[in-house]
Order: sequence, then structure tokens, then C-alpha cells
Amino acid sequence: MTTYEFIDKALFFPEKGILVIGDLHIGYDYMLKQSGILVPERQIDEILSNLDRIIKEVKKRKGNINKIIFLGDLKHSFGFEFEERDELKKVLNFLGKEVPGKDIIFVKGNHDTMDYTPKKTMKQFHTEDEIFFAHGHENFLEMFDKKIKTVVSGHLHPSVLIAEKEGVKKETFKCFLEGTHKGKTFIVLPSFLGFIEGTNVNDYKEDFWESFSIIPKKDMMKFKVRAIGKDDVFDFGRVKDL
Repeated sequence: MTTYEFIDKALFFPEKGILVIGDLHIGYDYMLKQSGILVPERQIDEILSNLDRIIKEVKKRKGNINKIIFLGDLKHSFGFEFEERDELKKVLNFLGKEVPGKDIIFVKGNHDTMDYTPKKTMKQFHTEDEIFFAHGHENFLEMFDKKIKTVVSGHLHPSVLIAEKEGVKKETFKCFLEGTHKGKTFIVLPSFLGFIEGTNVNDYKEDFWESFSIIPKKDMMKFKVRAIGKDDVFDFGRVKDL
């Protein structure tokens, strides 16, 4: 059985030493500024700080990081942006202190129209024994091979809306989704993007499932919600019960 741990916004497979990171969307702050919205350019600093915290937590748990896998949407703009390319270099230089470049795997997302990776090594999906890694915006036949037991993806930017009382206090938290689809364990990671929490799983509209998710609504309703708090990840029950 594949074991895994939720560490902040990342997923860690301790027996394999694999750290998995969801949608970075580098350049989101730059896009906002281009749109006339004045925001401080702090996205890259927040990403590096978050990664540093996660790596330290892995080491605190006596884990070893042998490989890092990005699940796509490294960049935000659908076109070429120097800022995105240069900021990705900063992320990779930082992570290069932990693992060799050859052990950093890049899966292509729908926003990755340009391959900014050092040796243009971005791929459609990646497998490690019984684990299949994909962005999550399209299905692959290989995903449902009988040897695959676990599918890890991003793309959905899941979050959960928690309300004490109707109209009183509401708060949104990034979350992981964990459940079964076609006999496989599916784990959906939250986005790494700090500006917005994501799309509320307890408020998805019907057309969302048809156009955005490879996991049908009837299955996703049974998925467990793992909400990310300040210092831990909490079990919030199943999507259908929220």
C-alpha cells in the first residue's frame, strides 16, 4: 500500500522520498499589475518561503527528499513572459540545493504553453511504479493501467468554504481531495498560489464538472476533504456532507 503525508500545500511519499507540488501559477501577481490592479510583487518570495517551510518539516519528520514533482501550471500567462521564466529559475535554483536537477520532474499543465524548464523536459505525465502524476485537465489511457494504484493531480485548485452560521462568519481554506475513481485512489492537490484560496468544492456548479474536472461529480461527492490550517491538515469529512 502506498503511504503518503499531507505537508502544508504539498504531498509527500516518505517511502519513495517524493515531494509533490501543485499549481504554482508563477506570474499571477504580474498579470494583476498588467490588468491595472496594484498588488505588491511578493508571489515569488511567498513561494520560496513556503517551500522552505515544507522542506524543513519533511526533515523534521526524518524524511529524505529524493525527487520533486511539479504537477503543471508552473506559469500563469498563456503567452511568453520574461518575468515568469526568470522567477521559475529562482525556484529551481532554490530547490537545486536539495535535489539534483535531473530529479526535478515537470508535468505539463494547461497554462504551460511555453516550456521554461532548463532542458525543456516537461512531459504530459509521469509514473513512479504504481503512482501516476498528471496535471488533471485531461485523461490518459496510461492512467488506468492495472498497475497504477494511485493518481495524483492538481488543476482544480480545491478549497472549502466553512460558515458558522448563514450570513455570519465565513472562511475559505485550501484543501486536498482524496477518494476513489474507477478503482484507483485519486489525490487532488491545492494550488500553491497564495493570492487566492481556490474554488470551493462545496459550491461547484454543474458545468464545472463537465468542462473542468476529469473526475465526475458522483465520485467527487464521496471524496474526503483535507483542509489546510495554519499548522496542520484537518479532516473535514466528505464533500457531499459539507
